[in-house]
Amino acid sequence: MAIDLRPHVDCNDEKMEQWNPQQIVIWAAKTFGSGLATSSSFQQQSLALLHMVSRFAPEMPVHFVDTGYHFRETLQFKQQVTDLLHLNVIDVTPEVTHEEQDLHYGPQLWRHDPDLCCYLNKVQPMQSTLNGYEAWLTGIRRDQSAQRANARPVECRKDGLIKVNPLVNWTQSDVERYIAFHRLPTHPLYEQGYQSIGCAPCTRPTTPGEDPRAGRWAGKTKKECGLHTVFRVR
Repeated sequence: MAIDLRPHVDCNDEKMEQWNPQQIVIWAAKTFGSGLATSSSFQQQSLALLHMVSRFAPEMPVHFVDTGYHFRETLQFKQQVTDLLHLNVIDVTPEVTHEEQDLHYGPQLWRHDPDLCCYLNKVQPMQSTLNGYEAWLTGIRRDQSAQRANARPVECRKDGLIKVNPLVNWTQSDVERYIAFHRLPTHPLYEQGYQSIGCAPCTRPTTPGEDPRAGRWAGKTKKECGLHTVFRVR
């Protein structure tokens, strides 16, 4: 009989609601060790968590899903932040090439089936990567969208993966204060009104008063790529 050596985690532990993000990152690093990884899209709001990782878990793998559709500015910013914080960044690429996608589903998949485009280019490769870990450190916050409003500091997913969300209680203002205090750089598109930056074909700047994620999948009702809503398959 196999013995489960995974650490026991109480996902209903209310005391974590009172912890600050740094405490949660430290707890996660100590609890899961090499079984913990994070992922980042290297947009402006990613900086706070990446900075905490660099301070408290510098060896932790930071997975970047290179969909092939990122803004040039995002790729440049990724390199800048990686060098500045000395991050252990690992690039993840789609298992199905764009050429194969065009052949099977038609060109510009992102235009006529954005859900499938996100799944093939982002969700599927990240799911495959997470199969090797016990826990996943993410930067989602409750104030980002209605879909994330009920997120918790630690979540036990049905597929067995433990999801750790250190910034869940923070607001956009909290993130901006942290970035300013630590004098972290600014994504060049952020100053042009891109509050949430995804792939180039589907992202537009937002206008004052709009939800920060309103510029994602412009013209669509879609608000999530699927990383935080689709369970992985082992």
